[in-house]
Amino acid sequence: MMDTRLPAATEAALRFEEQILPNGLAVRLLRMPDYGAVHAIYATRFGSINRAFEHGGKSVVLPAGVAHFLEHKMFENADGVDAFSLYAETGAVANAYTGFDRTSYIFTATNQIDKNLDILLSFVGHPHFTRATVQKEQGIIAQEIGMYDDHAEMRCFYALLECLYHNHPVRDDIAGTVGSIAEITPELLYTCTDAFYNPSNMALCAAGNLTMEQLLDAVERAGLPAEKAAPTRRVFPEEPLTIAEKERRFKMAVAMPLFALGFKEKPVAGNSTHTEAVCDILGELLCGETSRLYRRLYDEGLVQPGFGGEYGHNDGCLYHMFSGESNQPEKVRDAILEEIVRQRREGIDPRQFDTCKRMMYGEAVAELESVQQVAGHLSTSYFRGRTPAAELAAIADMTLQDVEAALDEMLNEKRSAFVVVEPTV
Repeated sequence: MMDTRLPAATEAALRFEEQILPNGLAVRLLRMPDYGAVHAIYATRFGSINRAFEHGGKSVVLPAGVAHFLEHKMFENADGVDAFSLYAETGAVANAYTGFDRTSYIFTATNQIDKNLDILLSFVGHPHFTRATVQKEQGIIAQEIGMYDDHAEMRCFYALLECLYHNHPVRDDIAGTVGSIAEITPELLYTCTDAFYNPSNMALCAAGNLTMEQLLDAVERAGLPAEKAAPTRRVFPEEPLTIAEKERRFKMAVAMPLFALGFKEKPVAGNSTHTEAVCDILGELLCGETSRLYRRLYDEGLVQPGFGGEYGHNDGCLYHMFSGESNQPEKVRDAILEEIVRQRREGIDPRQFDTCKRMMYGEAVAELESVQQVAGHLSTSYFRGRTPAAELAAIADMTLQDVEAALDEMLNEKRSAFVVVEPTV
């Protein structure tokens, strides 16, 4: 059996502070007083897949790309001041990113922590949009979308999602299209901030050398609403378990063909901690760098470094993806499908399972040494309704029988799709 006992310092690192304020804002902190840096994340559960919702008695349907568009616009206030210029004065490194299910605003700093918290909360907490600034941003993001269109890996990824899903908005690019963002107006953005950028839908998470008192004082200075907002109900289209398209091929300026083999799975209802751990290890067992399949394909020159498997999980969708570069992508696809059948028939090698589990567990523990990773886990786990300790426990408690049972249900060839990006010449 695997010894999952943690060193005392690591065990202490899992004990974070949390307060849920009267307005619904979640504040999480893991104090790391021996570290010189602070990493803070202010996030909202509003991502690219939240395209339809009901709020304040209104039903709203959004064009693709609104969550990402809002991410860009949150860095400018009513006076036209850009948040990045203020962060530059403090020496902080700041950024933001939009995912399928949430948008996060972050900074890392070694000094002037209170000032950096004020910048973060004031810009995100007090949005300002005009027709002129929206039109300007539409031009900027249109250029960004054009750059994405030339990114072969991203094109391959979204093509796979389009093949797997009929209706679920995960099939649409997070940034939207030039046509969809042209539909965005200041009024639409304010509707979205009312629905999603209210404290009851957000979390402020931090790790490093600061205190809970500092975080709470910053929240008070920000002048956020004192009471909870009306709840927002997210609406998703009906999505069958069948795939939309079996195979797709297109050409781009790539040196070697790119491929992606995807499997559509039943979405998870409720707590997904166990399922996510099982999905994660399945990818490693089938074609991780320690697997028999990876070694064979690499030795035969059929795959390049970077080949591997991963999974995606959001509201209403769950999928596996195996991708990489190969001059014979069909041969790699067939080898993956054969390996899935073989492991179902013969069972998963207990020694390989133990190796992969130890590796996953060790990597998760090692991440507790990074303020960025710790704050990220505090934020992600909050929006998934759990704690970092629960995520670690899911790995520790996972059994070979759990993974074999999942393999019997998942990775069904009938629910698979295959995408190849071929060189133009």
